[in-house]
Amino acid sequence: MESGEAAQAAKRDAAYFDQWYDDMATSPARDAIVARTLGLPPELQSNSMLTWQGIAEVTEALRMPPDGLLLDVACGRGGYGIEVARRAGARLLGVDFSVVALGQARVSSDRLLPAGRSEFRVGTLIATGLPAAVADGLMCVDAVQFADPPVAALLEFRRVLASGARLVLSCWEAADPSDERVSPRIRAVNLRRDLPSAGFVEVEVHEKPEWREIERRMWQEALAAPAGSDVAVRSLHTEGRRSLDTFDSLRRVFATATAP
Repeated sequence: MESGEAAQAAKRDAAYFDQWYDDMATSPARDAIVARTLGLPPELQSNSMLTWQGIAEVTEALRMPPDGLLLDVACGRGGYGIEVARRAGARLLGVDFSVVALGQARVSSDRLLPAGRSEFRVGTLIATGLPAAVADGLMCVDAVQFADPPVAALLEFRRVLASGARLVLSCWEAADPSDERVSPRIRAVNLRRDLPSAGFVEVEVHEKPEWREIERRMWQEALAAPAGSDVAVRSLHTEGRRSLDTFDSLRRVFATATAP
């Protein structure tokens, strides 16, 4: 994609997600469904599918040094990065292209982290706007597929990580990359191939079927919930129907790697 086209696409995506996050902010019913099925406390504002146990696995895999800088790329409303930073005793820098999400993340962080321990900036998966080798750890939850191509995000992650720092990713991959029912974005993700090519070492990619089954239950519970005029719950219904129709076409993956 040409740079001008990429910029226009990013603006369109940001506008879409700004509205998505605005809708979430007025929907306690949507947040209750997600928190209940993923096992999250109500104060953790989730915008993806990482479970409470998944947060523990991310925290452990990052191996953050005391007072290190944790970078949460595509942080959304910030809930996951805030909780990992709290557990690890890390400073947090969240990056997202949605100004609405970043505003919500700042409110949550002010409530849940000590003053001066977090910052949230506008940036994208492939252009965080950060100096090289600045981060002691980097997490990206369920978002790397939004980079075009995904390996461009991995190259940016490698650039901003200090030597020896850890990268932790969760996402989905196509069970069969030739399956056209799967979106092109997901079919482009191949972490086992692309993490080494982006310069990472100690690469491990694990399938997480137990996370996937919790995700299935979440969609089933969401579809059973009345939506009424709640735009966010209606959106959850739409996504749930689409996800369940092709559920076995995707596999849930959890990847870790080290910047050499």
